[in-house]
Amino acid sequence: MHDNDALFDALRRSADAGVVDAIEDLVRNGRDEELARLNALGLATARGLDEEKVIAALLHASRLGLFEMSWNILCPSCGGVLGANATLKSVRQQDYHCAFCALDSEPTLDDTVEVSFTVSPRIRSIGAHDPDSLGFWDYHRQVFYGSGLAFPEPGMFDALSRKALLEAVELKAGERMILALQLPAETVIIFDPVTHTAHLVESAGEPTADRREITMIFTSARAEVGRTTLAPGPLRLLLDNRTERRALVGVYVAGPEMCSLIGGRRPFLTAKRLLTNQTFRDLYRTETLDVEQRLKIMSLTFLFTDLKGSTDLYERVGDLVAYDLVRSHFQVLHEIVASEAGAVVKTIGDAVMATFPEPRRAVSAALRMRDSMRQLNARRGAEELILKIGIHEGPCLAVNLNDRQDYFGQTVNIASRVQALATEDSIFATQAIVRDADSARLLSARGVDATLQALTLRGVGDRVPVFAMT
Repeated sequence: MHDNDALFDALRRSADAGVVDAIEDLVRNGRDEELARLNALGLATARGLDEEKVIAALLHASRLGLFEMSWNILCPSCGGVLGANATLKSVRQQDYHCAFCALDSEPTLDDTVEVSFTVSPRIRSIGAHDPDSLGFWDYHRQVFYGSGLAFPEPGMFDALSRKALLEAVELKAGERMILALQLPAETVIIFDPVTHTAHLVESAGEPTADRREITMIFTSARAEVGRTTLAPGPLRLLLDNRTERRALVGVYVAGPEMCSLIGGRRPFLTAKRLLTNQTFRDLYRTETLDVEQRLKIMSLTFLFTDLKGSTDLYERVGDLVAYDLVRSHFQVLHEIVASEAGAVVKTIGDAVMATFPEPRRAVSAALRMRDSMRQLNARRGAEELILKIGIHEGPCLAVNLNDRQDYFGQTVNIASRVQALATEDSIFATQAIVRDADSARLLSARGVDATLQALTLRGVGDRVPVFAMT
């Protein structure tokens, strides 16, 4: 425990003290399931903490070895974990298969790749560190489902699970078993969350007294979902576990009770949000994507800035003064971007490229940037730092360029072109930005008008409406 105290003391030197206190309390007193796949946003909500500070603290905690970070591929339907990866580099680009839902899906960083945190076994031992020791539902809570699933409260959970689950059996490695049950007049799913093996039994016809048989073989290889149509009545399941691990076979009734049991959702930390987090970029830098990796993001907001007349500035005030001014401008922009849940992707000369998880954050950052530059100029009594800003939102690819995580696609090109159109001390944005409901409310609250400009973007085939925020 003394070593743990030293690690938490080290964490307090790099993260918010109040957040660290909450994390330490959770590690010492929290339930195992809370520490198996810790939901950063859930922790912030439960403890009344700032989300960005919680994310930053957990990233620093992972660097110190208090937690292990996992990039989990989720089924977009049931929220089950289809693949857990220690780094984003391990995420495959091809489809992932959910046997429980009989669904193939391609991972997108927006909503089907979550980032969760598991307490390190050298800090505290929990059931998830030894999955074969977990009971049926504990395995589902701590291992199979992602951190975005919100199970009902215990009393309601027990009532629903009794109706949704016909049978649950543990099948040891190499064990065979015969399970007799009565099929209802509803669809039944037979599923093992360990091997991800499933069989779907659809109901059709009048009830029968004839006994039928279905054989399920559990192996380490991916199996296609079996499908059978049977009338309600007796069924004998022949179960054969040919793996070196146990299987946890559940027979579920695919009805409203099951939907209520596993249908609850809560916000979770997505890969997209983490990639646009400044602390993550600072701590992990080139450790995110492989050189050949191309991962889709369906919606990301890009903000480009540039200083007008920076060459003239160097000639007018001299290299040393100009350098200090430009450096101060970069520091202000970095701080604003980070405070708006964004991240600076790179700087090019006097220009900045930044990303944000949503348009409103980028608009807020842009307005604050413009105000900050005006305040800097007012203190110096001269218009020396004139910032031109462009914003656009859309799909893109997360890639590795020049040994760092970057973005590629037409959305990036358009955002850069919009910035190039911006005139003195102006913020230009596309329709996707100004028509976003949260952005529109922010502009209205700030008394900022978005005026349509009769402009054409260089290198973009279709005409893209551009608005000036004044």
